[in-house]
Amino acid sequence: MGLFSRISRSVRALFGGLIESTENPELILQQTIRDMRDRVPELNNAVAQVMATEKIYAREKDRFDGQVVELDSKIRAAVKLGRDDVATSFIGQLQQTQANLQRTTRLLESATQASQQALKARDNYVLQMKKRTAEAIQLIGESRQAKLQEQLAQTMESFQIGDDASTFDEMRDKIDRRAATAEAKMQLGSAAVDNQIEEIEREALSMQLQEKLLAYKQEMGLLPAGPGDGAPQALPAQGESSASGETEKVVNNSNRIN
Repeated sequence: MGLFSRISRSVRALFGGLIESTENPELILQQTIRDMRDRVPELNNAVAQVMATEKIYAREKDRFDGQVVELDSKIRAAVKLGRDDVATSFIGQLQQTQANLQRTTRLLESATQASQQALKARDNYVLQMKKRTAEAIQLIGESRQAKLQEQLAQTMESFQIGDDASTFDEMRDKIDRRAATAEAKMQLGSAAVDNQIEEIEREALSMQLQEKLLAYKQEMGLLPAGPGDGAPQALPAQGESSASGETEKVVNNSNRIN
């Protein structure tokens, strides 16, 4: 294969593929239907011209038929009157008219046959046009259905179930994280309250132990005399007022017992 043939084949393949890819079957079928319908007036015009020719020959035949009858009558009248010269002249005209009649009759027969064929061809074309139109309409419907199926297929191809699944998983993780964070905060809050309660209980137990210790020391005379003996009493330090007051109550109670 020569270089030119290879280049020509490549060009045809390239542009043929481009043309085929840009062809829209629906638009092509619609244009075909319009073209077929546009040919009907042209075909009717052609058939009308053939039929007009037939009618012209039919009128000429009628006219020649009338002339033959008229010339025949004139010949008979001339012969009856003994005018052979006039009769001979009419006979010559009759022969020419009969020849014209025969020619016109043959042309009329041909025109009639052509007119019938043209009408038949027109009727066949209209019938085929209706059949092709129905087929084209069906094909257009199938093309639209195929187009819808292609669009649906493209939609299904572009639809990724994993994307939505990942979205649901992501939202589920966020909700679970928020719930876990809220639960952790609640646990931390409860632990802080429990720690405060334990701290208060430890402080109360320590105060009770200190009070008992002071009571023992007071009972054993290891503490200085109370304020009732005239010794000055120091003011309790901040945060120790309650403990000192409780201690004094315990000491006084011990003195009363003794």
